[in-house]
Amino acid sequence: MKLGRNTIWLVALVLIGAVLLLAWYDGGRQEQRMIVEPVAVSGAQS
Repeated sequence: MKLGRNTIWLVALVLIGAVLLLAWYDGGRQEQRMIVEPVAVSGAQS
């Protein structure tokens, strides 16, 4: 079975679109929270 270049690009675009759609849907299920506490970074001067 020989796939044309256009078919390969179409499949790649569909896969990328599916990943973006899933990320958009999954990211909207939970309410986003703000970071309210500072995070200690090792090696940082304070």
